[in-house]
Amino acid sequence: MSYTRFGEFMRIERIKNHEVMANTAELLSVSVPFVSAVENGKKNVPDEWFDILVKHYNLNEGERNELAQAIEESKTQIKFNLSNAKEFQRRVAIQFQRSFNDLDEETANALIELFNKKVDS
Repeated sequence: MSYTRFGEFMRIERIKNHEVMANTAELLSVSVPFVSAVENGKKNVPDEWFDILVKHYNLNEGERNELAQAIEESKTQIKFNLSNAKEFQRRVAIQFQRSFNDLDEETANALIELFNKKVDS
């Protein structure tokens, strides 16, 4: 079975705290299959889980940062709100979505560099 970084983080926390996935599901008010789907990367980690997990496991600053990074790295879907986007922004977002699966590493790095230059300006 393949786990995301978030799934690995959660397994470690459960072991340290002598818990099982059913405890996590109860804590988060969801079903065990939903927790499993999130940990396996079939669903994104719901935003509200971060604060619940930080409080429940009494995570220190380093552990909170690790959890936040694990959640970010485990995302399988990203949604863009285009309701206030300008026409050219819509075209870019749609073209990026269409081209994403064919994106090679060289082009991806060039895009990241381009976006970083724009942010730094």
